[in-house]
Formats: sequence, C-alpha cells, structure tokens
Amino acid sequence: MRDFGYQRVYDVPGAVAVLGTDPDARYLGGGTNLVDLMKTGVERPALLVDVRELPLDRIETTEDGGLRIGATVTNSDLAAHPDVRRRYPALAQAVLAGASGQLRNMATVGGNLLQRTRCGYFTDLTKPCNKREPGTGCSAIEGVHHNHAILGATEHCVAVHPSDMGVALAAFDAVVHYESADGPGESPFAEFYLPVGDTPHLETALPSGALITGVTLPPAPVAAVSRYRKVRERASYAFAIGSIAAALDVRDGVVRDVRIGIGAVASRPWRARAAERLLTGGPATAEAFAAAADAELAAARALPHNGYKVTLTRNLVVAQLTELTEEATR
Repeated sequence: MRDFGYQRVYDVPGAVAVLGTDPDARYLGGGTNLVDLMKTGVERPALLVDVRELPLDRIETTEDGGLRIGATVTNSDLAAHPDVRRRYPALAQAVLAGASGQLRNMATVGGNLLQRTRCGYFTDLTKPCNKREPGTGCSAIEGVHHNHAILGATEHCVAVHPSDMGVALAAFDAVVHYESADGPGESPFAEFYLPVGDTPHLETALPSGALITGVTLPPAPVAAVSRYRKVRERASYAFAIGSIAAALDVRDGVVRDVRIGIGAVASRPWRARAAERLLTGGPATAEAFAAAADAELAAARALPHNGYKVTLTRNLVVAQLTELTEEATR
C-alpha cells in the first residue's frame, strides 16, 4: 500500500470541495470495500476523505409517505429500523443476507452502492481487466466465470455487481441523491448504473467528485408484502450466485402489482420489467410465474460455465412469487 493522506470532513459542501481539489482523492465511509482494494493495489488514492461524521445518518419518512435513508446510515441500522422492516421487509432481509455482522456495523448505504465487483480478475493485478485497465481485455470470458453475468454483459466485461441491498432498491424504484460541485442532484436507480458497453470502467452516472447523500424509497404499498431470497455456494457469509427481491399484491387470484429485482446476473442489480409487465393483471399461478421468468431471461447470454444461472434465476422467480401468493391467500 502506498502512502496516502487522510482528512475528516463535517459538512457536505466541504467534503465536495476537498475532493474537487484532488482528482486522486476518494470518499471513505466504512471502508469495507475501498480499503480492501487499496491493499491489493486496485485502488491507489492519494487522499481519503472521511465522511462518517457528516449529518447523513438518519432514516426519515418523506412527505409523500416514502423513506429517506442517509448515505452514512450503517447496514446494521438500516436492517434494524422498524419502518424498513415493516414497509420494505425485502430490503431489511437483503441487508442481513449481505455480509457478516461486523461488516454490517461498518458498511454504509452510500458505500454499498459504490462497491465494486468481486471478480477475481479485477482484483488480480497480473491479469488483464477492462474494468481496471480499459483496453486490456476481459480475462473472465475465457477463464473462471461460473458466477459471472448472463444479462447485459458484453465482450468487454462479464462481471456482476455484488450488492444484495441494491437488488431490493432496484425493485422498489429507489432514487439516489448526491451533491456535486454544481449543487444537489438525483438519479433514479434504474439510471444510476451505466450499461457495460465498451466502457466497463465507467460504472455510475454520478458526476465527477459527487458525494452520495442519501437514497429515497417512494411509497409502495406492495413493498410491505415482499421477501428477499439469496442462493450462495456456502451457508455462511458469501456473495450470491443468484438472488431475488420480490413484492406481490394478489387479489382474487389476479396479480394487481408486482416488483422483481434480480441479483448476481448482471453488472448492476437487475429490474425484471419484462416479467412484471407480463404478470400484471394476469393469474397468480406457477405457470404464469414461469412464463414471466422465461420472458425476462429470453435475452440471457450464458458463457460455457454459467448457464446454470438461467435455470436458477427462473426457479427463484417461480419459488418466491409462489411463496408470496400463498401468504396472500392464508
């Protein structure tokens, strides 16, 4: 690890101003991802700007009945908050599934959104990686890729986004708020992560030097009946090989509203909009759930060793929506 500077900040404009003076500076929240990448040499910031003391650690109800979650709220506090558990239970479950208790105590909401892929080639400086060094190639395509993307990938990158929390935020139409040198701004979650294209190193729509200040969840009655399910290669703390955040409103056997976010299948948390469109207004049956999953996965492009993810994701959609339907009819 090379030498770096450290500065703690106490107000948002001051934080943005500090980063604006040094293009090699990075914001430091819990450090659960950034510090690891510094140790491996992937990240080499000249200055760390500690934002943990900023007044962004609250969860509040918005005027329209949604929730505003500050960027420095820890994952533990997010998962334990009564309004999150009651109104968006899939979000609380996703956070609890995402890491060990020690990591949740340190990790922040803003940092979770900006965490980088856990692809082994990205963290191995001896291997080509377009996300780390644009133009060098993607080692995973011909290498170890059993947990890589089946949706939205290109020949330039097949890495997946590791966030569990992000899968639920995608399902519930979250909005990311930030502060930049030009003032406050916001980005719908659906537009926050950039498509891979031929520039996989460009990951979000945040302006240069911008600081995430919070996330807003709009009111969504359907979210109160939601669940998160995660499949991983071991029962202890591990990243997903497949996951789903789903919410369902069923009345008289008909789907009135449905939200589906899928994880571990793309470079960003994946909103299953094709499946949602097919299901809305139709029967709440296993056959309909399977057909909707198939419609969403029609664009899947598997590599030689990750084709199982297509079947796994299909089964996750059917199982989770069936479970929610059964709950609704009890």
